[in-house]
Amino acid sequence: MTELKNTVDVKLAFPLWKGVLTVLFGAIIWFIPPPAGLAANAWHMFAIFAATIFAIILKVLPMGAVTMIALIVSALTGVTPLSAKGDQVAALSGFANGTIWLIGIAMFISRAVIKTGLGKRVALWFISKCGSSMLGVAYGLALSDLVLGPGIPSASARGGGIMYPITQSIATAYQSEPGPTARKAGAFLMLCVSQIDAIVCTMFLTAMAGNPLVAELARSQGVEISWTTWFIGAIVPGIASLILLPLVLYFFYPPELKKTPEIPGIARQELRKMGPMSLAEKILALDFVLLILLWTVGDIFFSIPATLSAFIGLAILLVSNIMSWKNIAEEKTAWDTMFWFAVLVMMANALNKYGMISWISEKIVGYVGHFDWLTVFLLLVLVYFYTRYFFASAMAHISAMYLAFLAVAISVGAPPLFAALVLGYTSNLSMGLTQYSGGPGPALFGSGYNTTGQWWGVSFIVSIASILIWLLLGGAWMKVVGFW
Repeated sequence: MTELKNTVDVKLAFPLWKGVLTVLFGAIIWFIPPPAGLAANAWHMFAIFAATIFAIILKVLPMGAVTMIALIVSALTGVTPLSAKGDQVAALSGFANGTIWLIGIAMFISRAVIKTGLGKRVALWFISKCGSSMLGVAYGLALSDLVLGPGIPSASARGGGIMYPITQSIATAYQSEPGPTARKAGAFLMLCVSQIDAIVCTMFLTAMAGNPLVAELARSQGVEISWTTWFIGAIVPGIASLILLPLVLYFFYPPELKKTPEIPGIARQELRKMGPMSLAEKILALDFVLLILLWTVGDIFFSIPATLSAFIGLAILLVSNIMSWKNIAEEKTAWDTMFWFAVLVMMANALNKYGMISWISEKIVGYVGHFDWLTVFLLLVLVYFYTRYFFASAMAHISAMYLAFLAVAISVGAPPLFAALVLGYTSNLSMGLTQYSGGPGPALFGSGYNTTGQWWGVSFIVSIASILIWLLLGGAWMKVVGFW
């Protein structure tokens, strides 16, 4: 009888050169003597942080694995020990942060939206009402994304998991395929979904995993951003963007097919196939409404924090068996996000507490401090926006740049809440720049309807319109509501 053996093919989980390059990068920074006026632990934390971001950009390992190694190195070297004393930051402190749990629970709830089919039903309903023209289809997709945005903290889940298959079906229905017929419908719609998803991410604190990180980093600079504050600041420029940016795309990159009279009928047919709303969908829809109400006014009138509201929403789904505990335990993406999120928050807090952020801010202010705050802030926003070309991860971009840029903005006199929000909104808007910037871009671009040149060129034009809307109209609106 042949003996069966369990064997494991042992080999590095990444190309050796990536690992060596990351270690060398971190080691070089670590062993450089700290600049004058900067404590050794601040410099060493910066070395670990810089190596972590470098590894994330290189995609040495999945983000969770990279941050776990960073946490181990930080704890072993005593930069952030497991049991902190005095002014030290504890290595595991990020896991006790309520914001981490908020985004994790919202991701659990978003899985229910996809699992029950409620997300698809919402999208089809809007398209059945708006889809008689190609521009109407774009607005139908925008309204769908807007309704789903508050409770689905993943641009990929909304844009790639819900909107993309429907968009693909619409393009196929009119014989628009990658290649000669791409411009008929598919090329326009894929870019539309990319830009719409970025806007919706910008409008709600819970619409993108990086937004709570922005709020947490802003808190370290003394700026409190609640769900309601974020939403109030974004509502006017967000709605304006959802109206105007599809028009900009329609003008500069028009579909060859303008009228789509059959699409509403196709959407209604798909809805009939789905049948009437199930009890699970109805409970989930009511739970969704309750969550939005609690996130909007719960903290103000009932002293219910946003994270506790999310727990309440999840408990309803557990009691009604829409989500089982097994479903939650198996939701790998949410647990993975919570892990690396917690480590990144810990490192950002350590950089701030140990004095690294204030030191960077002072050095930059020394060069630009003679300009008025508005000029400096506009420059910071533009640099922050367009450096997104160098990042394939929203979290890497936010982690690497947001806190330092906010500290500089506040140091030169920018109103703290205004600066924190605008830079936070910019973190999302820049996702539409490239096909790899985050969100559903890889799936939408991977459909093959657009070339890289088309995607980058059209997205750059849209980015100019987007920046103008959010800085001019958004700035004026935030002035009206007293944010600056």
